[in-house]
Amino acid sequence: MKSRNRTKLVHEGQYVAEVEVELLEAEGAWSPYLSVEDAYKLDDIREALRAGNIIAASKHSKVYTLTPVAS
Repeated sequence: MKSRNRTKLVHEGQYVAEVEVELLEAEGAWSPYLSVEDAYKLDDIREALRAGNIIAASKHSKVYTLTPVAS
């Protein structure tokens, strides 16, 4: 089984979190896929962003605020 690190973006409301996860590749399986821990980490970060808890979300990611651009 091979693995590679990737950055996933989680968008909730006016926030975006940049999360490092490990993608796993296996022969004969649906590849690539996340480990259970990384899937839970993404869910926890999404829930924290949804609740506006930036401190909790920033423990495992880089959090950015989105600012609309006037057209």
